[in-house]
Amino acid sequence: MPPKFDPNEIKIIYLRVTGGEVAGGSTLAPKIGPLGLSPKKVGEDIAKATQDLKGLRITVQLTIQNRQAKVDTVPTASSLVIKALKEPIRDRKKVKNIKHNGNITFDTVVDIARQLRHKSMAKELSGTVKEVLGTAFSVGCTVEGMSPSEVTEMVNSGEMEVPEE
Repeated sequence: MPPKFDPNEIKIIYLRVTGGEVAGGSTLAPKIGPLGLSPKKVGEDIAKATQDLKGLRITVQLTIQNRQAKVDTVPTASSLVIKALKEPIRDRKKVKNIKHNGNITFDTVVDIARQLRHKSMAKELSGTVKEVLGTAFSVGCTVEGMSPSEVTEMVNSGEMEVPEE
């Protein structure tokens, strides 16, 4: 027989979902079904909470206490960089292999690095900025009209100043 249900126990579950879309019940059911929650209802809550990041793959944190699910979005570097490019919403099923060839400012990169600072293992903010520049390179956008790898070199040499925390 399963153990008694503790109403004060907090369970945290991380999921990767597409923003603004109802996650399939088949992906949610094995994770939240044993906790006594309806996958359909939680899927609708996730879609409502991720409306501003529509069409992007993002990580969502479900905090479950007393059979109530609270949805929080966990920022990732790639989703923040793509959001900063302000691209039009695309239909995931029709448009494939999209190239993100926009341009973002160095200040935007620093702002993104500040948001991700708590997750980063870097000692200083400049290390987190370099992580975000690496993500910008893999996404395929430019920073201040230059390649992100050139900007990383400039940060390393001290030509571009990264503000302290």
